[in-house]
Amino acid sequence: MHDIRRIRDDPGAFDAAMARRGVAPLAARVIGIDAERREAQTEAQELQTRRNELSKQIGQAKSKGEDAQDLMDEVAAGKNAQAAAEAAAKEAGDEVDALLSGIPNILDDDVPDGADEDDNRELRTWGDPRDFDFEPKEHDDLGDALGMMDFERAAGMSGARFVILTGALARLERAIGDFMLDIQTDEFGYTEVSPPLLVRDRALYGTGQLPKFGDDLFKTDEGRWMIPTAEVPLTNMAAGEILDEGGLPLRYTARTPCFRSEAGASGKDTKGMIRQHQFTKVELVSIAHPDASSEEHERMTECAEAILRRLELPYRTMVLCSGDTGFSARKTYDIEVWLPGQGRYREISSCSNCGDFQARRMKARYRPSEGKGTRFVHTLNGSGLAVGRTLIAVMENGQQKDGSIVLPKSLHAYMNGREVLTPDA
Repeated sequence: MHDIRRIRDDPGAFDAAMARRGVAPLAARVIGIDAERREAQTEAQELQTRRNELSKQIGQAKSKGEDAQDLMDEVAAGKNAQAAAEAAAKEAGDEVDALLSGIPNILDDDVPDGADEDDNRELRTWGDPRDFDFEPKEHDDLGDALGMMDFERAAGMSGARFVILTGALARLERAIGDFMLDIQTDEFGYTEVSPPLLVRDRALYGTGQLPKFGDDLFKTDEGRWMIPTAEVPLTNMAAGEILDEGGLPLRYTARTPCFRSEAGASGKDTKGMIRQHQFTKVELVSIAHPDASSEEHERMTECAEAILRRLELPYRTMVLCSGDTGFSARKTYDIEVWLPGQGRYREISSCSNCGDFQARRMKARYRPSEGKGTRFVHTLNGSGLAVGRTLIAVMENGQQKDGSIVLPKSLHAYMNGREVLTPDA
């Protein structure tokens, strides 16, 4: 959510910031509706003041035995006029809020301009893609040959974009999630959380999924939403709170199932596990001091990258351009892992600094140790990592000519000492 005062103070700068997002000028419209709201509020306040004065005059007139009917008639008329002014103020206020809630966050100055993912900028790479002496296969072919990855049976019970993992492959998925959580909690200081998987409208509004992206979500008949990512409940742990400055940053992590309708991804990645309606992810969330959020963003990205290095998986880190940065983010780093079966890098983590954009929507603040009042915190979120896509990367990078999968050393203990996956695993 945007601060209406900043828009009033410099409408030109706001429209210029939105132009980088491809959004048409909105400042004049926002300011015009807000002016109607403020005018109606002023009218309502003046009418209330007048009614208070008249009430005193009525009491004085009655105490003297004088006729107060004209004054009483004016009070009644003023009451109706005040109610109308208050209704007009609320209507204009709701319109402003609805308009602001659909406007994306302002980008950081150092976010590169661009139209789409083709204009994202590579920051760094790690690891060299392996040279194969055979044609590497994609994960779904490997999983089918192992007899541990079943899309057909999953489709029979749930439809497309679901999978059943069995045996050692199911164990590997669990092992990867356990490994990630242990690193993030034991080494990087994140507090593990087991959050609700169903949330109300307000929680999704706070993180920016509603009202704009409702079609991308699953909603129950009882009006609750299945979380698209643990970012939603973890960030909302600060909703409505006034935190102590000395306690910042707060760092949370959770491994949860995530649910997405993929409404905007029709026809994309329909084969395999890349884009599923249900998937598991280890999420990282930071509630940070405004002066430290940029540093926290770098730290969070490093925490995600560290997992890939421990798993010996080649990757590259990209800064997203203006046309590819998400709605709530002011700056985003995407980490892309190398998939030899596809012969390209694919996103496995997205780490974003949202500034105070989400905090304003959910009223998450802190009290400075010096001075008066409160300030909005900054919120950050990232994947540390997407478990299913990490499973895919482990399979494709570790595949052997005979169809077996050599596992990274860091996972051996989590797999009860198993080093290789074979069909008899």
